[in-house]
Amino acid sequence: MNLHLVILGAGKGSRMKSALPKVLHTLAHKPLLQHVVDTASQLKPVTTHVVVGHGAEQVMAQLEGQDISWAVQSEQLGTGHAVAQAIPSIPDDATVLILYGDVPLTERTSLEALLAKVEANSLALMTINLPDPSGYGRIVRNARGEVQRIVEEKDADPVQKQINEVNTGIMAVHAHHLKSWLPRLQSNNAQGEYYLTDIIAMAMDDGVTIAVGQPNHDWEVEGVNTLVQLEHLERIYQRNTAHKLMLSGVKILDVARFDLRGELQAGAGCEIDINCIIEGRVVLGDNVKIGANCVLKDCTIDSDTQLLPHCVLEQSEIGKQAIVGPYARLRPGTRLADKTKIGNFVETKKTYVGEGSKINHLSYVGDTTLGARVNIGAGTITCNYDGVNKYQTVLEDDVFVGSNTSLVAPVRAGEGATIGAGSVITKDIDANQLAVARGKQRNIDGWEKPKKV
Repeated sequence: MNLHLVILGAGKGSRMKSALPKVLHTLAHKPLLQHVVDTASQLKPVTTHVVVGHGAEQVMAQLEGQDISWAVQSEQLGTGHAVAQAIPSIPDDATVLILYGDVPLTERTSLEALLAKVEANSLALMTINLPDPSGYGRIVRNARGEVQRIVEEKDADPVQKQINEVNTGIMAVHAHHLKSWLPRLQSNNAQGEYYLTDIIAMAMDDGVTIAVGQPNHDWEVEGVNTLVQLEHLERIYQRNTAHKLMLSGVKILDVARFDLRGELQAGAGCEIDINCIIEGRVVLGDNVKIGANCVLKDCTIDSDTQLLPHCVLEQSEIGKQAIVGPYARLRPGTRLADKTKIGNFVETKKTYVGEGSKINHLSYVGDTTLGARVNIGAGTITCNYDGVNKYQTVLEDDVFVGSNTSLVAPVRAGEGATIGAGSVITKDIDANQLAVARGKQRNIDGWEKPKKV
């Protein structure tokens, strides 16, 4: 099929109460328009045409670098006028599928089924039956059940308003028909716009059959006009995504409190507690347990590792049988080997932690390489930044660092070295040495505490 897609995304979205173009509002951290483009690309079109208007430059910049042919609707004069902006660059023998940039959840299978209904002398229209059709264009059929035309809500009479079958706006039609019908559209209606829906009556007059398809699910054709509607679709998307993960073996304790804002690949036996947010690309090995209120972005976590509650991880790699948290922050460049332990209120950045090493409490470790079986005491920090440059700290295998130690980089501690608590380390330490660097304690007799004046 010589398939061309036309995605309409020119509207301002006044009811969103936002300066951001409507199609750039995000669902699952991805613009509404991007959802439509991604689904449409699965149909393998020759060209995807996107019609923009309000905030056109901003929309084009957001999708820069993608295989999109842009058309600009400088005046928003209706859907028929919008499609007409893209038509000149579409060949006569193409099949045109018309989609909407604010209808993000339409599934590929529903679109494929609709396209299958398009023949040489037919137009395929996607409709849906709603208990409350208010606000939608009604599908008017004749006594034989054939579609005759679409009547918009504002133009419908009382009888027509009782019709429950409504127009979704999605349709597929041959380009040569569109090029014949679009110039004949008129704006003599309640909104003073050129309705794309008026081509249905033209098709009937020209003897073109109107084939009808319906989506697999009602929510596939729900659009976004308000932030309330956006939140509604967000939860539908997250529920559907969670159910797919659960069917693959991931235990999600509450799908109503789960947010996937990217891609999750999970092994067998994984468990995700409530209020977790997963962004970017996250890979979990088998039997990974993620505690409540964690945020993961672009991370890889190997098998049998536990992430305790209230942790934030970004661009980090964690090995097998590790324990992280609670309240730990792993910043970009953190790599934890197998059987490591990162405890409460610990922050790491650009740091490698060797197998079996522990940073248990209240520490900052950045730009550091830890060997195996290193123990970092509570309150330890690496002083890696002099205000201009960053420097490295290296702690070799079996180093023990006492509590409340400051490691002033660049500095190295050799294998088996021990650092006394409260030390400020500014020089390298050889293997198996004890380093103590703190002021000498003095106990002063006859000391009187200051008195309040």
